[in-house]
Formats: sequence, C-alpha cells, structure tokens
Amino acid sequence: MTKKHNFSAGPCILPQDVLKKASKAIINFNNDNLSLIEISHRSQPFVNVMKKARNLVKELLEVPSGYSILFLQGGASLEFLMVPINLMKENEGKSAYLNTGTWAKKAIIEARNFGEVNIVGDSSDKNYNYIPKGYSIPEDIDYFHCTSNNTIFGTQIKHFPKVPSLMVCDMSSDIFSRKIDMNKFDLIYAGAQKNMGPAGTTLVIVKDKILGKTGRKIPTMLDYQTHISKDSMFNTPPVFAVYVSMLTLQWLKDHGGVEWIEKINERKAKMLYSEIDRNPLFEGIANKEDRSNMNITFVLKDSNLEDKFDVLCEEEGISGLKGHRSVGGYRASIYNALPIESIEVLINIMKNLENN
Repeated sequence: MTKKHNFSAGPCILPQDVLKKASKAIINFNNDNLSLIEISHRSQPFVNVMKKARNLVKELLEVPSGYSILFLQGGASLEFLMVPINLMKENEGKSAYLNTGTWAKKAIIEARNFGEVNIVGDSSDKNYNYIPKGYSIPEDIDYFHCTSNNTIFGTQIKHFPKVPSLMVCDMSSDIFSRKIDMNKFDLIYAGAQKNMGPAGTTLVIVKDKILGKTGRKIPTMLDYQTHISKDSMFNTPPVFAVYVSMLTLQWLKDHGGVEWIEKINERKAKMLYSEIDRNPLFEGIANKEDRSNMNITFVLKDSNLEDKFDVLCEEEGISGLKGHRSVGGYRASIYNALPIESIEVLINIMKNLENN
C-alpha cells in the first residue's frame, strides 16, 4: 500500500510505528491473547496504560504538582460545557472569552448558560483571520478562556496574556506541538484527534485547588472531581483512544519530546509559508504575525486553476488539503507526525503549477 500524504485537519495523521503497535494490540494485547478492546478496563494491564498515559503527559508538558490529568469523553465540545459549570460561580458567575473562531464561538454559547460572558477580543469582523491584540481582561471574572490554535482559520496565539483570575485554554489542535509554561494555565483541554491520537478521548489538565468553589450542585458526570477521584475511570473509558494516545506520547518522548518536535514543526511551517509567499499563484489567508504552525490556510489567486491543482495533488497522493467550507481554498494541517517529505511533495506541486 502506498502511504498518502495526509494533510487532514482531524482525525489527525499518526506515526506509522504507533499505528502498527495499535493494530497488533487490537488482535493480541500485552501477549495475553486478548484484544485491547475486549479486556476489562479495570484489569491491571489497562490500569497500567491509563497510568502511563497520565505520567507521559506530566513529563512531556512538565506539569507541576497540584494538577490532575484526565482522559475523558465527549470531545472539546463537552468541555465547552464542563468548564463553566465547574468554574463559574452560581448566580453571579462572570467569565471572559477571546472569540477567535468557530470553536471559541461554540464555547461562548455554552458558557452563557451559566453566567455573564465578556467577549474581550473578537476577530469575527475579518472572518477570524487574525488574533485580537491589546484587549483588557476584567478583574472580577471567574476565568478567562482562549483557544490556542484555530484549526479552521489557520491562526495561533503566539503570546498568552496575563490574566487576573484563572486561565483556561482549548489546545485541541496544537497540544504537544510546542513548549508551554504550564504554570500560566489553570485548566487545559484538548480533543485527542487533532494531534495526539484517535477520536474518542479528551485530555484535561486541571489545577486541583480551583475546583469545588462555584456554590452549585454539578451533575456527577460533569464534575471534574468525580473523574479525578476515579482516575478517569468513573465510567468505562475509551480504551482504544487512550491506548493510542499513550503510544503517541511515548513516540514523542522517545524522539526527544516537545522541544524536539517544536523545532521540526517550525521548520515545516517555514518551508510551506515561504513557498506560499514566494509563489505568485498562491496567497495566505491568515495574518502573517498570527499564522498557525499546525494549520496552514491559503488560496489560489486564480480560482480557475483549482481543478488543475487538485488533479496534481491527487496524482501525488495528497489527501485532506481542501479548506473548510467557511474559509474555502486550501488547508494543510501539518501535525506532529506529518513528515517533512510530505511538505516537500506539496511544495513541488505548487512549483510545477507555477511553471506549467
């Protein structure tokens, strides 16, 4: 089978070694002649998987003591609800949100069910092609929420603001792609399917002392403390998604960790952005200072060339390059596991289109 060059925005590309190990585990996990997806989640082999996955998160992101690592379900979409219900005070709750794209907007909608939401920065006026700057965050809020990387629009926060209260961040599409200072964040959540594993589990990193202070009764399944007390196994966890995420995190550690992959990601992004800026046929969508290193959005200046470009991409095994319908054009998602070779193939196609 000829491996395609997978630029899909999600589910994401995964390392080949991870896919091979995961495939083997589906048939025979831990050499016990049982499938990973049919063993008890309470059995010691899977308990060890969950423990290892949590420890790898702590190690790779240098998570300080006083934080809990959770692998939950429901994707980032459920976290849009869980964050305000766990952090916003009952009756008098206030929060501040940075509106930088579709997912931030969805998070805002959920938060409004639990209290006042201040939109402190909003880039919807230019179809989210930039990250707002110079905004003020009120001091009387329960938390500030931002989205670190906007998958659809190709923008990324390069510098996080100082926050007078709690800092919450949706890192679904750039988690583990660059070094972060965990001390700046009180809660981080990320759907695994963007840069860490298959769809089905969501990573949550939460500072323990911020919980239990809203004054409201939280439904059991929506309470972070429920899942902390049960080591992410209050209910049956998504065993396959957690296992593959663990394998991916181990792959990252074995190759040099986040510092190693950040350098590669910067190189890949620089290569592709340089060609977009050099090639007279193409144009980037996001503001240059806010360009994402994970999701690169661009268009052909002459839309009549799109069919020809699409054929060239298909012939070379390029997959998942079409832009989101709300933006159009093209989107190259260059997550951790995408090899530099795939970037080179795409750049050569762009040059061929220019020269022919």
